[in-house]
Amino acid sequence: MGKRRKARELALQFLYQLDLRSDGDPASCSEEFWSRHPVDPEVRTFAETLVRGTKLHQEKIDELIVQYALNWDLERMAVVDRNILRAGIFELLWTADVPPKVAINEALEVAKKFSTQESSGFINGILDRIHKELRPG
Repeated sequence: MGKRRKARELALQFLYQLDLRSDGDPASCSEEFWSRHPVDPEVRTFAETLVRGTKLHQEKIDELIVQYALNWDLERMAVVDRNILRAGIFELLWTADVPPKVAINEALEVAKKFSTQESSGFINGILDRIHKELRPG
C-alpha cells in the first residue's frame, strides 16, 4: 500500500473519531490518536493535512454533501461514508496537487475497505457530480 493511501485511511479513522466526539477538534486528540497509530512522518503529515483541511472547510463541505446527496440527511448518513465524502471533497476542491480522478478513485478504494459495496456507488456518484460541476476540465 502506498503512503498516500495509508494516510487517507488514517485520516478517515481520525475524522471518524472526531465526528463522534463532542468538540470535534483535531488538536484535542491528536497526540492520543498518533500514539495508537505510529507511522512514517510523511504518512502522518499527509493524513494531518487531510484532517485539518477537511475540518477547516467542513461547513462548506457539509453544505455540498447535503446539496448533492439528494434525499439524504447528513446526520442519518453512515459516519464512515460521511467522512469519506468529506475528505474526498476536500481533496477535490482544495488540494491542487491531487488530480480529481485520483481523489475520487482513492475515496472509492477507502470506501471499499471501510464501508459497503453500496456505499462505493453512492460516494462515487456524489464525488463525480461535484467534480463535474465545481471543478470541470
